[in-house]
Amino acid sequence: MTEQSRNKEEAILEAAEREFIAKGFDGARTTSIAEAAGVTHAMLHYYFRTKENIFNRILDEKMRLMSRSVLMAFGEAGLPLVERLRKGIENHFDFVVENPGLPRFIVNEVMSRPERHEAFKRRIGYLLGAVVEGLQHELDEAADRGETERIDVRMLMLDIVSLNIFSFIAMPIIEPLVGDLAADRETFYRLRKAENVEVILRRIKKR
Repeated sequence: MTEQSRNKEEAILEAAEREFIAKGFDGARTTSIAEAAGVTHAMLHYYFRTKENIFNRILDEKMRLMSRSVLMAFGEAGLPLVERLRKGIENHFDFVVENPGLPRFIVNEVMSRPERHEAFKRRIGYLLGAVVEGLQHELDEAADRGETERIDVRMLMLDIVSLNIFSFIAMPIIEPLVGDLAADRETFYRLRKAENVEVILRRIKKR
């Protein structure tokens, strides 16, 4: 593929991501995507054929980025378990900061299109499988040594995801609660990330 073709393909994907986040899969229009990307509708069809193909390409790329930035941190060799957990939590939060509309979009898609549930489950299951197994083994050994509380790593992962994405999914609801703090999003996210790390690590700390 030539550099020009790669640039056009990337422009289509970036425009499509904005369209999907703003309007959902059903509301997104390939004609609007092509116009925003600065290409003809025929060219969009040439590169991707269908809206479904564009959607899957974007989803796969997001899963790849999350795997690289988040899951690798949990399994990073040479770091103590607690530090890897801290880094994984922080990386996940940063990933959501960079993709703030993604959690709500995924929830909406799964709720409105149940057939997507299996596709999401396959992708997430593939990424999490080996990491979850390894972390569970390490957490069990740490608990045996009396260093941490015994915990099901699946619940730990659910704690991380729930805390990290809630502020992004529910921002219109929580803005009245946090008041003017939400106006400075950079400060709000920095404080929220630190709070989430503290809450989750306190969960595994031996009492």
